[in-house]
Amino acid sequence: MSEQKLVAVVNGKEISREDVLKFLNDMGPQMAMQFQSPEGIKRVIDEMVNQELLYLDAVENKFEEEKEFAEVFQATKVNLLKGYAFNKLISDIEVNEDEIKAYFEENKDMFSQPEMVKASHILVDSEEKANSVIEELNGGKSFEDAAMEYSSCPSKEAGGDLGQFSKGQMVPEFEEAAFNMEVGTVSTPVKTQFGYHIIKLNEKNDTSEASFEDVKEEVQGQLLTRKQESIYMNKINSLKGKYSVELF
Repeated sequence: MSEQKLVAVVNGKEISREDVLKFLNDMGPQMAMQFQSPEGIKRVIDEMVNQELLYLDAVENKFEEEKEFAEVFQATKVNLLKGYAFNKLISDIEVNEDEIKAYFEENKDMFSQPEMVKASHILVDSEEKANSVIEELNGGKSFEDAAMEYSSCPSKEAGGDLGQFSKGQMVPEFEEAAFNMEVGTVSTPVKTQFGYHIIKLNEKNDTSEASFEDVKEEVQGQLLTRKQESIYMNKINSLKGKYSVELF
């Protein structure tokens, strides 16, 4: 190995740049992001050196001969073997274009876009207060300014904007009012368990059928998962006929 690629040598054990990259990759992307600076890389190298030193000490003290280590090693080996067996079982499973298209045609409803609305609201604690706010809106006050001034909902910071939502995501009274409004209109006070809402409907999108190309990757992922689950369960059922299983 070229010395240019080495970052450290601990008692003859070489640590390379590639080892450092693997160490970072094993951390996962979010954690690894914290060590992307030169100082961060140095901390990683220092830690890899520390771990090598700890390993050398463990070998010298024959920790691997201790009963506790043997138990931990066996448990780790069992878990690794389970994971390896599962990955080996599903590693060759694939789905082709025809299968993906057929699955899409059979399950189009799963991939269609439901009716969606985009709305803002102002939440107050009484109908009297709600009517008072509506009077100000009718007098020219902007909905966003009124929301920031009067609403008790955290959405006030965004001018009352609740974003886009489909049916089933809001309480029934709010949802019924919002989905039956015309775009650009403001509701009369709508009472829910949270108080009185003044709703402004900003946008409405009807149910739309998804195109195959738009959802191809999602369809492929779902189909692959289903095939993997099927292969897995078939394997498990065959093993249940081979090995005894007792449930209590």
